[in-house]
Amino acid sequence: MHASNLLLAGVMIVGATLVPMAAPAAVTVIGSGFARACYEHSRSQQTSQQSMADCNRALSEEALTVRDRAATFVNRGILYMQARKHAAALADYENAIRVKSDLAEAYVNKGIALVHSGGRDSEAINAISQGLALNPIRPEVAYYTRGVAHEMLGNAKAAYDDYRQAAALKPEWQEPKTQLKRFTVVGKPG
Repeated sequence: MHASNLLLAGVMIVGATLVPMAAPAAVTVIGSGFARACYEHSRSQQTSQQSMADCNRALSEEALTVRDRAATFVNRGILYMQARKHAAALADYENAIRVKSDLAEAYVNKGIALVHSGGRDSEAINAISQGLALNPIRPEVAYYTRGVAHEMLGNAKAAYDDYRQAAALKPEWQEPKTQLKRFTVVGKPG
């Protein structure tokens, strides 16, 4: 059956239930120093005073390349997200985009933060779509999160398509498959 001949019926679920269960993608920083330590903390999702101090010192004390500066903003933003400091995370993702406007993970993580913030789903879709156009490291997370945002806006077909893409990109990840089970595909009348 052609995709254009499908109607999708989804069950709306409170946003907190749909929040992405996968970790955002940290941006690799090569070498040693505080920026590398910040990356390691964000990759392992270890938010502590030390992890934040390492990120802050990297940004204030180290001579970083443009890419590593942007990456450090993204990585610190991930730590802020772990601490549920969404406004601070969004500020870091915006800083990363200002520093390096073609860093996919800055846009994808911004979208994740916008979904977590609530009521900013259209903005999240735009940010994630920009990130997807730049080939992020973990596109399955981007598609999944964009699916959540589409669903929160009542666009069941777009949500279904994004969950399907996330499941296809990472078959071992169960969360997109779980979301897909809530949908019923029915033939288009007449």
